[in-house]
Amino acid sequence: MLKVKPLENSDYELIKEAERVIKQNYLYGRHHIGSAISTKTGKIYSAVHLEANVGRITVCGEAMAIGKSISEGERDFDTIVAVAHPHPHENIENCWVVAPCGMCRELISDYGEEIDVIIPYNDEIVKCNVMELIPEKYSKVTE
Repeated sequence: MLKVKPLENSDYELIKEAERVIKQNYLYGRHHIGSAISTKTGKIYSAVHLEANVGRITVCGEAMAIGKSISEGERDFDTIVAVAHPHPHENIENCWVVAPCGMCRELISDYGEEIDVIIPYNDEIVKCNVMELIPEKYSKVTE
């Protein structure tokens, strides 16, 4: 069982921003995931994922949002979310929140073990600490 927290108004705004960026930039076969990250200063950065013909080199939306934030000098993160945009052949009208993939879970936690992640869980949208999503996280040996 995950230790989850209910969403706050700022979390809903973060979801709306992730939806806004992917609705604005959706391109079938190229961009269908939008992500938004909030910083401790209250700023929000959003980005879309970059699909590649070779799946392994696809860059996730969460990584893009983190990179955009860091490029703007913001390194202290609060909460992150990703949403999927429906494809034209899907009988779905709205974007939906998706959990980060395993690589993104590692990346998010590398940039802050206190970051909250908004996810679908037990038919609800909730948030939890990223470390809840990766027990026994890999870490470097330091001396």
